[in-house]
Amino acid sequence: MTPLVLASASPARLATLRSAGIEPLVVVSGVDESQLAGLPPAGLALGLAELKCAAVAARDDLPAGALVLGCDSVLELDGEALGKPGTPDEATRRWRAMRGRSAVLHTGHCLRDPDGRVAAATASTTVHFADVSDAEVAAYVATGEPLHVAGAFTVDGLGGAFVTGIEGDHHNVVGVSLPLLRELVQTLGRTWPDLWT
Repeated sequence: MTPLVLASASPARLATLRSAGIEPLVVVSGVDESQLAGLPPAGLALGLAELKCAAVAARDDLPAGALVLGCDSVLELDGEALGKPGTPDEATRRWRAMRGRSAVLHTGHCLRDPDGRVAAATASTTVHFADVSDAEVAAYVATGEPLHVAGAFTVDGLGGAFVTGIEGDHHNVVGVSLPLLRELVQTLGRTWPDLWT
């Protein structure tokens, strides 16, 4: 078995990996995300994933032979990269802009092996949003859920009812594309079942 270290605090990413038979060690990177500015949304997602992966891979207390996975998600709407809104006002503003429309969720993935070899790529999934009412937006924002997730929504939580369709990998919207991760694992000379616990 090959140990996997997840350089992310996302409970949704952890749950997705666990559901796929992988029990990663979670090590939060603590990188300053504001250092990458001015990048297009897909490039920003990948750049942040690479930063997180590199920060955690540099530690000397990781399990022997471990692969380190960094991920980061941003929602692209009208060419703008939308991360975590952080405040109720911003979450409300975003939902008023997104409702009844489609946007693209980009998740950057960066995987590094103990020899320092890196495989990285971005998965992009189109998300269609329901034309939710002001009252629904207010109620959703009041739950606090959209404040701390990329794009101000979840597809695997309370926000799932406000997503009318997805084109592409559903897992990517949750935060980690399992098919893409499998490809990255193979690029580094391992097999997907090596990660199963």
